[in-house]
Amino acid sequence: MAKAKTIFVCNECGYESSKWLGKCPACNSWNTFFEQKVVESKSNKGSNRLSTSKEKNVPRELNKYESEEEIRITTGINELDRVLGGGLVKGSLILLGGEPGIGKSTLILQLCDKVKGEGKVLYVSGEESAEQVKLRSDRLGINNEDIMFLGETNIEIVDNAIMELQPKLVIIDSVQTMYSEDLSAAVGSVSQVREITSQIMRICKERKITTFLIGHVTKDGNIAGPRVLEHMVDTVLYIEGERYFSYRVLRSIKNRFGSTNEIGMFEMQDKGMCEITNPSDVLISERNGNPAGSCIISCIEGTRPVLIELQALTTQSVYGIPKRTANGLDYNRLAVLIAVLEKKANLLLGGQDVYLNVVGGMRITEPSIDLGIIAVTASVFKNIPIPKEMVIMGEVGLTGEVRRINMIEKRLKEAEKLGFKTCIIPESNKKLLKDKFKLDIIGVKDINEALKKIGIK
Repeated sequence: MAKAKTIFVCNECGYESSKWLGKCPACNSWNTFFEQKVVESKSNKGSNRLSTSKEKNVPRELNKYESEEEIRITTGINELDRVLGGGLVKGSLILLGGEPGIGKSTLILQLCDKVKGEGKVLYVSGEESAEQVKLRSDRLGINNEDIMFLGETNIEIVDNAIMELQPKLVIIDSVQTMYSEDLSAAVGSVSQVREITSQIMRICKERKITTFLIGHVTKDGNIAGPRVLEHMVDTVLYIEGERYFSYRVLRSIKNRFGSTNEIGMFEMQDKGMCEITNPSDVLISERNGNPAGSCIISCIEGTRPVLIELQALTTQSVYGIPKRTANGLDYNRLAVLIAVLEKKANLLLGGQDVYLNVVGGMRITEPSIDLGIIAVTASVFKNIPIPKEMVIMGEVGLTGEVRRINMIEKRLKEAEKLGFKTCIIPESNKKLLKDKFKLDIIGVKDINEALKKIGIK
C-alpha cells in the first residue's frame, strides 16, 4: 500500500526539508517553503535512478570516444538562427521564457511554419484549445500541413503521442501546466516541473527530437519553478521588451551549442514577430532635431554592436530629497555617476531631479554607456546640445577617469556604417586601434576632458 508523508519544499530552488523553515539554507530566500504531500510506493522505489542497466559501466579515455557532428536545422528566421548559434540542433532541449503577452507563442507558431518540409511538428498546449491556436495561426498566415495539435496536460499521454507520431519538432506550451501521475504534488509545483522536465529531456535525447519548452516567468523576470530547470536544458532563451513597445529582444542566457548573451531583434506587428536586421538604424530613426539632453551611445549585445539614443531630463527638486529615475538603466549606477559629476566636474545636481531613459524599451547593463550618461546629464543641465553626428562610449571610474572598453572596432564600424562623423572613446582604446576609419576619433582620459571635447564645459 502506498505510504504518504509530508515534506516542505522551497519554491525558488526546490530544496526539501522535513519541517517548515523561514529561510531556505540553499538559496537564502525567505518565506518560500510550502507544504507538499508525497506518496511513496515500494514498486516505484529506485525508479528514478540514472541507469537501470545491469552491465557494469567503467570509465574510458575521452580520446577514444567518437564525436558526432552537430546536425542543425535552419529555422528560416535569421534572428532566431543567430541567437541559437546557427539553427536548431537535433535532440536539443530549448527553454523559452518571457512575460505574458510578450510574443512567445507567436514566435513559436511562426517557427513551426518556417520548418515546413523538415517533418512532423507536434504542438502540445496545456493552456489553449485547438480553436484558439487555430485563430492565431490564421491571423499569422500559418500554412504548414505537418503541424499536429494536441491539447493535453498529462505527460504520459504526450509521451505516447510522441512515440506514435515520431515528430522532428515538439512544442510544450507550457511546462508549468504539465503533470505526471506518478507524483501526487500539485500541477506547477517544484516537484512536478522538475519531474516533467526530466521526462521530456529523456524523450528528446533518446529519439533525437528537438523540443521547445515554453515557461512562465515570475515577477522578478525569472523562469517560474526551481533553478535546476535552467540547468537541465541545453539552451535558455528569454524574450524581453515592454508590453506597450513594439520592439522585442530575444536573448540567449545559456547555449551549449553557441555563444551566450546573443540577441535577436524583432518588432511585434499584426502579422507576428518581424525581424529587424539592423537594430541600430531602427532604434535611432525617430530622433528629430538636436535638443539638449539627447545623445547616441554604443553598446554590445552578445557579439552585435547596437547604437541607441539616450535621453535625460533635469528639473529643480520640489521635495527635500532629489529624485533619480532610470528607465532601462541600473538605478544604482545612475546614482554613482551623478555623484562623480558633482565631485569631479563641479556640477551642482544635489537639488535637481534627474530622469534618464533608453529609447525603444531596451535595457542596458553594459558599463560602456557610463560616459554617455555623464554627457547627456551634463548636456540637459547646462542646456547645451550634443552634436547630432557624435557617438559617445566609455566606462567611467569613481575618480572620473574614462576606462577602456571591449570590441571598440566593432562599435566604430557600426557608427561609420550609419553615417556618424565623430566618436568620443577612451584614450587607451584609441592607442590600440589597428583599422583605419573615416570617423573623427577623439580619445579622452577623464570626464572633464570629454565634456570639453563635446562642447559642454
